[in-house]
Amino acid sequence: MSLIDLSATELVAKLHTGEVACAEATRAYLDRIAELNPKLNAFLRVDADRALSAAKEIDARRARGETLGLLAGLPVAVKDVLCTAGEPTTCASRMLEHFVAPYDATVIARLKAADAVLLGRTNMDEFAMGGSGENSAFGATRNPHDPDRITGGSSSGSAAAVAARMAPVAIGSDTGGSIRQPAGLCGITGLKPTYGRVSRYGLVAFASSLDQVGPMARTAEDAALLLEAIAGHDRLDSTSLDVAAERYSESVSKPLDKLRLGVAREHFGEGLDGEIAAAVRKAIEVYESLGATIDEISLPHSKYAVATYYIIAPCEASSNLARYDGAHYGHRTDERAMQSELETERRALVAAGNKAAAENLDSPLVRMYRRSRSEAFGPEVKRRIMLGTYALSAGYYDAYYLKALKVRRLIRQDYDQAFQKVDAIIGPVTAAPAYKIGDKANDPLAMYLDDVYTVSANLAGCCGIAFPCGASSGGLPIGVQLQGPPLGEDKLLRAADMFQRITT
Repeated sequence: MSLIDLSATELVAKLHTGEVACAEATRAYLDRIAELNPKLNAFLRVDADRALSAAKEIDARRARGETLGLLAGLPVAVKDVLCTAGEPTTCASRMLEHFVAPYDATVIARLKAADAVLLGRTNMDEFAMGGSGENSAFGATRNPHDPDRITGGSSSGSAAAVAARMAPVAIGSDTGGSIRQPAGLCGITGLKPTYGRVSRYGLVAFASSLDQVGPMARTAEDAALLLEAIAGHDRLDSTSLDVAAERYSESVSKPLDKLRLGVAREHFGEGLDGEIAAAVRKAIEVYESLGATIDEISLPHSKYAVATYYIIAPCEASSNLARYDGAHYGHRTDERAMQSELETERRALVAAGNKAAAENLDSPLVRMYRRSRSEAFGPEVKRRIMLGTYALSAGYYDAYYLKALKVRRLIRQDYDQAFQKVDAIIGPVTAAPAYKIGDKANDPLAMYLDDVYTVSANLAGCCGIAFPCGASSGGLPIGVQLQGPPLGEDKLLRAADMFQRITT
């Protein structure tokens, strides 16, 4: 068996015994990246020399008998949204194309402390805004199962890297489904932890009350290993839960007795592809065969989830992205060209006898702000900034943003009531398999509706996991999703592992 075909858990075990050298494993993945990345565009940046140097240092430490961290030389890919000291952190945007982070995000620091080998930075939808992987300023990520199709987003590169065996595990972030949706479409396992379970310090913010960092892997067992390495309280993050990290890697293989699963009737209505519905129903039958009880439940406010999300998230994005103005860091327009343009406009207006208009032209500072942002932000980021700015503006705040917060509370109450009856909610991840790149590029609303089964978990602050449960007639992956109560990651991972042990 090739090294890249080993699960992360198997590879860590072989690294621990010395059967495989860390440098050997790292080289195998770097070779795979060199082979496939030109076609899939999963990685934005790979520093092979740095990765190999880190791997050799771990091998040397192991040879000296030193105690190594939990991941013990495991190669890991990282979504390009987490700051890493001394390296570019671009968020797949021209705005941050040349930004070099001055510090490590807590997740990066914990990966290093666990002796992971950081392979490189993965592609994504710009500033994590998108559900297809097409919105990167550096080109779309392509699905390893069919390069003409989307990966899902926004953690597109991380999903493609794991699915294509370019990395054993990867880090993603999930604001409205950005780990689970690409996991489902690429045929891997992706976990969105409870809000506050993993530190957001050093995560470039999209929507601060929704963003969460999590693991992407081939199996629940591998996801448990990576989550254990990055979870836990962080005093640098005011939203971090003061709860110690659990030993997920030790408990994941323990089956659950008397598992109670809820099936939300709202998740099987109009718009759900027949093949997706059939695959998820079959997954439910598998759980029944494992002794789980299945109860029909209702999430009555879920029909408002997409609308609620696409008010709250853009509002927070509008606020968070206001800092990118060309003045402090990030892209800044060519000021000489701007000044020349301004003078040309002024002279033209004066020559036309319109001195008042010439005097009312934007100041150089205002024009610099506008040009810098216009040049560096992509269409989807601009769209969401404008949506959020509008909803926060005078006269609309109460009608949109405040009302959305009230509906968010109702969505959370639906989940709280459901989890009094069941341990987890089972349902689809996406309404259809991966579509062709470009099919929805001119229909943002249709793309937003792709998040219908995932955004509720972010609004409610609970956890969710997506993993494969079948394939379409065209051979494309189909995923199933489990959603659990806050801090329910252990049960979700164990439930997913139960399923995977008898179906793969």
